[in-house]
Amino acid sequence: MHISNLKLWNFRRFGSLGPIDLLKPNLDLNLNQGLNVIIGENDSGKTAIIDALKLVLKTHSYEYFKVEDRDFYKETDQFIIEITLSGLEPNEAKNFTEWLGWIGSGEAALPFLKLQYAVKRQGKRIFPSDVKAGVDDGYQLTAEAKEYLKTTYLRPLRDAETELIAKRNSRLSQILLGDSAFRGKEDSNDLLNIFSDLKEKLENYFKGEYTNPMGIVPPEGKIIKDKIDGYIKSFYGPEYESSFESVSTDIKSILEKLTLSLANEPYPGLGTLNRLFMAAELLHLNKDNWSGIRLGLIEELEAHLHPQAQMQVIEALQNQDKIQLILTTHSPNLASKVKLGNIIICCNSYAFPLSSNYTKLEKFDYSFLERFLDTTKANLFFAKGLILVEGWAEEILIPIIAKKIGINLTEKGVSVINVSNTAFLRYSRIFQRKDAINPKIEIPISIITDLDVKPEKEDELHGGIELKTIKKSEKETKYDGDSVKTYVSEHWTLEYCIGVSSSLSKGLFIATKLAGVEMNKSGYTGKRIDVSWLDFSRGKTQMEIGRAIYDEFIGDGKKISKSIIAQYLAQIISNGQSIKREDIEVEPAIKYLIDAINYASGN
Repeated sequence: MHISNLKLWNFRRFGSLGPIDLLKPNLDLNLNQGLNVIIGENDSGKTAIIDALKLVLKTHSYEYFKVEDRDFYKETDQFIIEITLSGLEPNEAKNFTEWLGWIGSGEAALPFLKLQYAVKRQGKRIFPSDVKAGVDDGYQLTAEAKEYLKTTYLRPLRDAETELIAKRNSRLSQILLGDSAFRGKEDSNDLLNIFSDLKEKLENYFKGEYTNPMGIVPPEGKIIKDKIDGYIKSFYGPEYESSFESVSTDIKSILEKLTLSLANEPYPGLGTLNRLFMAAELLHLNKDNWSGIRLGLIEELEAHLHPQAQMQVIEALQNQDKIQLILTTHSPNLASKVKLGNIIICCNSYAFPLSSNYTKLEKFDYSFLERFLDTTKANLFFAKGLILVEGWAEEILIPIIAKKIGINLTEKGVSVINVSNTAFLRYSRIFQRKDAINPKIEIPISIITDLDVKPEKEDELHGGIELKTIKKSEKETKYDGDSVKTYVSEHWTLEYCIGVSSSLSKGLFIATKLAGVEMNKSGYTGKRIDVSWLDFSRGKTQMEIGRAIYDEFIGDGKKISKSIIAQYLAQIISNGQSIKREDIEVEPAIKYLIDAINYASGN
């Protein structure tokens, strides 16, 4: 049994003004049977999804969840949460016989359970409501049926130490009581004998009747008891005396005396305790002879965990095959480790699963991306806008050019992702939806790519302008879709475009010269610039300058590193007063860069 679908109407940010249309939920989210990792920027709705599930299902730790005004979308007076549970095994379905619906007919029919929680308010008054179950309007679940729906919940910034120490109603005691080692054995477990013997010895100690292993009766306990008895007799009368009772011998009280710790770790930190706590909760979720839902909700899985520990934890959770897990995270480390099909992106008041049923990704795209989506590239899941580039030079220069024209990409929440090749199609399809009816992922995504038409091709008889137009159209057709737009260079490559631009060519020349000097110190013996800008540029047109820089020092077969050149050029653009914003903004050769920056940043 697992949650297969969640629908929300007017709950938190998932809502709309006007009457509720039950045929048009504000969120219609299908979930995986196993792992679901919800990611997205702050305030995108991740916590709202978790809270909606908690409000309906409740938790094993008996936390109290109260509906508040903030749970309603803006000024609306009603919200509805609907949960569908599928994959019920016969031993699970028997707990909900009178509320089940069926898909199909005859022996092939499959059961499902639909839960609905509708809450209304009038002014500041929120009317009490209860969860109903059934195919149509449904009716109230019994208390016993609700027990089989409770989920395990780990709050963000959880205090794992408090959850694991001995105390009344400790979470550890609740976990252990639910295990088959103790459940149903409240009167016969061996712990009862251990603590019963201890109880007798402790009480005899204060009576002066306990003999230690050395055959000695220690007097201290009896002395203390006699002193207290003296006071009691003066308060109550000579017939009264005290009685020391050590511990209760019922199994719940015994388990409440236990503390879980990590062996050989006397001073565990928050990260260690957090993993220990999750291990205990996994014991609870995997308990034997349980015919209810096995669902774990974990907010901010990365809490208190360093990056390597995050990797270990998510790898272990992905191997859980008997339970359903719904997690939220802000961590690119985790996002890079999770299988792409298990990720759900929250943005623009909607949630988008990335499994193969929903994206335009092909089967082999998934395996490719899971190999190459490292921590740096996983930033794309958390951005408000994206610029996909094919190399280090673009990754270095784009943020600097953006800042020069007055756009701070960091402040705008725009990530520049270097795909390190031209596999833009695989990355762009992550954000392109297969279903034309449902909402789109409205994250503006710019793809910046080279034209890859060499200058001599532009002079051939069939016409360079026509060839360039065809190449641009081919790339745009290949990559464009939904919110993805392709921006193709005006000329051959990025460096060539910079070289032929009147505002940046001198900067490129100086950057190339500096890069050659730096590389020479590391053993580089290839050709480098040994002339001044004045001598180099004298008598050349702008196109000839760009071609000369590229052909002689940067292009294929030349050894001066493009990324080192880009680093020096970024410094020149950033610091140089000679390169002005108004010149860059009107420079035809790099207009494609400016357009891509503006689109991704929402300008």
